[in-house]
Amino acid sequence: MFSKILIANRGEIACRIIQTAHRMGIRCVAVYSDADREARHVALADEAFRLGPAASGESYLRSDLIIEAALQSGAQAIHPGYGFLSENAGFAEACHKNGLVFIGPPASAISAMGSKSAAKAIMEEAGVPLVPGYHEADQSPERLRGEAEKCGFPVLLKAIAGGGGKGMRVVENIGEFDEALAAARREARNAFGNPDMLIERYLTQPRHVEIQVFCDQQGNAVYLAERDCSVQRRHQKVLEEAPAPGLSADTRKAMGEAAVRAAQAIAYVGAGTVEFLYDEDGSFFFMEMNTRLQVEHPVTEMVTRQDLVEWQLKVANGEDLPLTQDQIRIRGHALEVRIYAEDPDHDFLPATGKLRYLRTPGENAHVRVDTGVVEGDEISIHYDPMIAKLIVWDDNREQAINRMVKALERYRIAGVKTNIRFLHALADSQAFREAELNTGFITTHHELLFPKSRLDTHKGLVLAAGFLLQHRKSVEPASADRWSPFSRQNSWRLNSEYAQPLRLQVGADLHELKILERDENYQVFLGDSVYDLNARLDDDYLQAVINGHRLSVHGHLHKEHLVLFHDGDTFTCDVYRETFENQELATQGSLTAPMNGSVVAVMIRAGEPVTAGQTLMVIEAMKMEHAIKAPVDGIVSEVFFAEGDLVSESNELLAIDPLDGEPGL
Repeated sequence: MFSKILIANRGEIACRIIQTAHRMGIRCVAVYSDADREARHVALADEAFRLGPAASGESYLRSDLIIEAALQSGAQAIHPGYGFLSENAGFAEACHKNGLVFIGPPASAISAMGSKSAAKAIMEEAGVPLVPGYHEADQSPERLRGEAEKCGFPVLLKAIAGGGGKGMRVVENIGEFDEALAAARREARNAFGNPDMLIERYLTQPRHVEIQVFCDQQGNAVYLAERDCSVQRRHQKVLEEAPAPGLSADTRKAMGEAAVRAAQAIAYVGAGTVEFLYDEDGSFFFMEMNTRLQVEHPVTEMVTRQDLVEWQLKVANGEDLPLTQDQIRIRGHALEVRIYAEDPDHDFLPATGKLRYLRTPGENAHVRVDTGVVEGDEISIHYDPMIAKLIVWDDNREQAINRMVKALERYRIAGVKTNIRFLHALADSQAFREAELNTGFITTHHELLFPKSRLDTHKGLVLAAGFLLQHRKSVEPASADRWSPFSRQNSWRLNSEYAQPLRLQVGADLHELKILERDENYQVFLGDSVYDLNARLDDDYLQAVINGHRLSVHGHLHKEHLVLFHDGDTFTCDVYRETFENQELATQGSLTAPMNGSVVAVMIRAGEPVTAGQTLMVIEAMKMEHAIKAPVDGIVSEVFFAEGDLVSESNELLAIDPLDGEPGL
């Protein structure tokens, strides 16, 4: 077995690989960019090498620097993780030429599956069923437009070298085709260096079911259960589970055997995933093969009780597969959710910021957290915004869902927007519990997945008041005389009773509270209501009784900003302070950056007319694009940023003079 390996990756997958390697007695070498100098994967490794600046193209995609670090460290092999160089045939070949073992498939297999169009031709010959579509070399817009019409709309445009939802667009009709093609090509070129597209008929109610395959260097091949990854947004997986609900034993066997045929058709070695579209009638179609370990591999590990990274290391070392097909058993049910720094209420836009407060559920045989961050880390624009993967296991699907709901209630993050509340609503929804699964699940059940807060505003404000009052007590000087009327928080006055004012802002709404302290209890006056409050704060845990209703919340206070966590929900507010500074308020229809990112396309110039809904500029963050569209008909008066410029959230991007004569935007 190897004595030392280099991990050509970052974040949670680098940490995950280090965990298994260390258990096997293998020393680990990390690599890092300037942005990751203090990252968790660097701290866990036995040694680490700097690659370069934060941008991936100058660090984690520099195969020459990674190989140089491996040789300098004395590593015998390189594990690429997923993403970055994991499916780069040139990198695999470069490892081989430099006497390093690439812990993955041979370069020839990566090349065969790296082009989705070539992969489909190979699969067709191997007898693996395919979705109708176009995957030929002619990439002229005219040919692609014509082939799309032949397939019949809706169609899916997909980058032939892509993955992770990048370079993909659903096109509903021919009128949308040209703009969608241009955007998909641009995104594919930026993410993979290859703008070529394939076209598939877009199935409207499919499920995304994938098979984990494993092959050794002796030609043995097995499949280890299937995963249902149907719950997606922007073609990226949000929740995965194993095994796939409702899949018959015959279908599981047929799909597994088709996946093994697909792997053997390209002389595959190592861990791979064959992805299928599974239709309502039980038919399934090859979609693509990922020649690497998948993000969602932990659910397969949980139901098979196997360590797939250990399998990778053994196979790369020339050993036989640890199990034969007959020895593989599936036990219970597992779920995984991807916790992202993003804003589900605003079309899942990526978010950035510091993880000022981070609490995770306790790990045990039922609950697992795979993460690459710790409290205090920064979520930047340079990399994927995934914070962690939360995985649960139990004897059956219903119990596993219950465990996931409870674990999400115990996952608390402040300082950056996350999708935890959305995931909680999703996992606890009746539609998900009843396995009404397809790739349009989030769109179909949108209202169900974005419910109103279960913590009403008044109750949230009273709890916030209790947290703030108790926190203030906890930071009082030790010398303070709590029994002196001058130390009381009720603004005591001789011969009078005075209610302490507290102003809390929730969104754009300002709320006036008045508070009386009475023998360690409080009376809170809010609007026309009066609340009797008893509160006790222990670190971040507030126990409260409001008008006889006992409940508890966790909270985090940073400067004037308070976040309360309750049953998977959050309540946020700010202590309002009067200021006399000028407020920078955006005018109506202001065209501002929705996130930190970079400008990848500017479609207009100052002086040009625009129509409402027209795409004016495209912002990219974390390899995802967001189109800035004109809110009204008008004339562009100014453009403040050019292609390649970095922008911060709320930066004004351009200005428009509306045609109706209103003041310029």
